[in-house]
Amino acid sequence: MGNKNSMQKRINLQFMLIAAIAIVITAVSSMGLFYFIFRNQVFDDLRAYAHIISRLDSLDSLGNSDEGLKEDALRVTLVNGEGVVLYDSSADEDVMDNHSGRPEIEEAGRQGEGTDIRTSDTLGVHTFYYAMKLSDGNILRIGKDSQSLYHMLRYMTVLVAVLVAAILGLCILLSHFLTKRLLVPIERMATNLDGISQDNLYSELQPFVRTIREQHINILNNAKMRQEFTANVSHELKTPLTAISGYAELIESGMAGEKDTARFANEIHRNSDRLLTLINDIIKLSELDDQDQEFEAEQVDLYKAAQNCIQMMGMQAQKQDVKLHLEGEPCIITANKNLIDELLYNLCSNAIRYNYRGGSVTVTVRREGTRILLSVKDTGIGIPRKHQERVFERFYRVDKSRSKQTGGTGLGLAIVKHIVAQHNAELTLTSEEGKGTEIRVVF
Repeated sequence: MGNKNSMQKRINLQFMLIAAIAIVITAVSSMGLFYFIFRNQVFDDLRAYAHIISRLDSLDSLGNSDEGLKEDALRVTLVNGEGVVLYDSSADEDVMDNHSGRPEIEEAGRQGEGTDIRTSDTLGVHTFYYAMKLSDGNILRIGKDSQSLYHMLRYMTVLVAVLVAAILGLCILLSHFLTKRLLVPIERMATNLDGISQDNLYSELQPFVRTIREQHINILNNAKMRQEFTANVSHELKTPLTAISGYAELIESGMAGEKDTARFANEIHRNSDRLLTLINDIIKLSELDDQDQEFEAEQVDLYKAAQNCIQMMGMQAQKQDVKLHLEGEPCIITANKNLIDELLYNLCSNAIRYNYRGGSVTVTVRREGTRILLSVKDTGIGIPRKHQERVFERFYRVDKSRSKQTGGTGLGLAIVKHIVAQHNAELTLTSEEGKGTEIRVVF
């Protein structure tokens, strides 16, 4: 709840900040544009007044228009070529200083007309000036007091400030409303991920929802698999431990005779081996399950590795009266040698364990185009079709009684599947009940 409020506040603040910046920029730009347009309009009006006044016959005619000039808040000044003031409608020209240094007078003398905005030295009022050179060499200057302009600007500033405050307040309300509306689908996702409809989501959120749902399903599946794995491990460990404990208790109590003691010791040894094999397989699976585990890859001769495996499995095959054959050619793959040895051991061990007496196991290593094939084929009991998709699951056994008799842990093919996945290889199984099984790994 706190995180949601925090995110909502951040979004609100960002919306309001953007709105405030936009409003201020708009207001300042509008005021600047208004001033620019108004200033140009004032100078256009002054130019028009100057042209009208320049057509008067004499200074007397100009003096007669003083009342009209005052009504229009205009100041008219006539200056000769040397800068001496000949006439001024708002001041005594006899006491006025030389105007040749005034910017608008200088500019008019050079270019025919000139403008300036400044505080009047004579009247002390901020004034707009327009000067025009007449045909007789004199310069006519029209000035307009800017007090009315600044009064209007102050009024406009107050009006703009009020509008800015009103718009900002409206933006705050809209921001709050839009933020809440924006977060509604996200809040629904947080409270009911499975129940939310894709149609009610923003299109940008749909990939996230799909990913989160898939991860949620994977987490549940993994949790279920781990729970089942833990239960299976507990059950599998309990069986040999119970047998070891029972036989040891009989020997300890003295109830077992000499012949029974030897038989019980053999059972303890057999169950201990089964227990060690089971623990080793569990450790190996845990290592393969670790996503952060890195396995060193090297150049491995798959044919030579298969040859070594067959030599190592010779004793086990002899006990089961199963013949081992190796076919193919030397083939180099980039792989982890220990994992490849483990792969070969599990495939060959299964092929021997679930074979008939007098049967055979053929291991083939050869090239198929640009790929390398490893095939382990036996003439054993085979796997019924309904079980073929599940034999790579942990602790899954087609024939539980035979597996326990032969020392199988139910983890061999699960380890094979993990090793194949670690090497980005392809794994396929072909089997027919009563005729045998072939497992192919393509690197």
